[in-house]
Amino acid sequence: QVQLVESGGGLVQAGGSLRLSCAASGRTFSSYVMGWFRQAPGKEKEFVGGINRSGFSTVYADSVQGRFTISRDNAKNTLYLQMNSLKPEDTAVYYCARARNGLSRYFRDYDYWGQGTQVAVSS
Repeated sequence: QVQLVESGGGLVQAGGSLRLSCAASGRTFSSYVMGWFRQAPGKEKEFVGGINRSGFSTVYADSVQGRFTISRDNAKNTLYLQMNSLKPEDTAVYYCARARNGLSRYFRDYDYWGQGTQVAVSS
């Protein structure tokens, strides 16, 4: 059983930064592609970005490209999401997730999810 635990959310002013972390249990973290999603109230879950097993390849949603950076530390079993130049529309619950196979923007292609961490950006 894999457990994913996000942390680092909070309230920040527009233009500010936050760094989210996702700690994974187990010894197979480095074997899996990982992703970040977010869900705002009344909206569907949205792909934020993903990272391959080695960490050398990433992909982002257009809405966060150039502002957010995903990284991973396989030695620490931890996934990160650095969020800069935050906007009020970035307000959502952010989730990390483990992909079933390769990198995908579709949430059904992920099998394990964290509980989420709230990010709120004030204008």
